[in-house]
Amino acid sequence: MAIKDNTFARQFETLAPEGMLSVEYSFQEKKIFLTKINTPEGYDNQAVLDNMLKNIMELNTEKKFRVVPIHPKIVTFFKKNPKYKELLPPGIRI
Repeated sequence: MAIKDNTFARQFETLAPEGMLSVEYSFQEKKIFLTKINTPEGYDNQAVLDNMLKNIMELNTEKKFRVVPIHPKIVTFFKKNPKYKELLPPGIRI
């Protein structure tokens, strides 16, 4: 899955057969806040979203950014994938 970091729109993007998926973010002091997931109306393929989030976590691991999940689906992703909890900033528990 190819993930594009659209820095102008401050979102990670990928194309699915149903349309564009994106995860909006804001950036502050080596931390990236994942604030919103945008999907086509009626989209419910959680496996594709999870794959997209895994790719986003890998990108942030390479850049050595801490990840702060704001959106509830991203918090759930962290709960289901404890290996990514190392990306959380100190003091944030999920």
